[in-house]
Amino acid sequence: MSEEAKWYVIHTYSGYENKVADNIEKVVENRKLQHLIHEVMVPTEIVTEVKDNKTREVERKIYPCYVLVKMVMNEVSWYVVRNTRGVTSFVGPGSKPVPLTDKEVEMMGVEKKSFVVDYQVGDHVTITDGPFADFVGTIEAINAEENSVRVVISMFGRETPIDLELNQVESLVD
Repeated sequence: MSEEAKWYVIHTYSGYENKVADNIEKVVENRKLQHLIHEVMVPTEIVTEVKDNKTREVERKIYPCYVLVKMVMNEVSWYVVRNTRGVTSFVGPGSKPVPLTDKEVEMMGVEKKSFVVDYQVGDHVTITDGPFADFVGTIEAINAEENSVRVVISMFGRETPIDLELNQVESLVD
């Protein structure tokens, strides 16, 4: 019986996020636990910092003191993560691990969803979701990295470009 791996949040001592992530990855490799613990991540972002009149780009942790782990929860995986040096607890009521919901994972940008689109620039499409649902428009631009598409629709007698997510439009059937 194979359970599905889910994302869990673990709390760490301040400044230990990368050490904890590295240690968990080493234990997974040494004990061959890749089937239980799939991924470990410390979400970061690049920010521009001005210090002493000098501008520089620095990598900053988005969630200080937290590490995200995609794992199949059982006694072995729980024990490995919980007993990693620097880990204080799993996030959840009474330190009982609670997986992130699909919506939380999506909002945090932890996993990149990929869409196969059956349209291209110049094609006519129907908007399927959002305030412009059921409008018909023409694809002006597609940006796969940003998961966005620009569609030009006719509104109040004017051509109006709107930005949508890739999964909010579908190709018109000819």
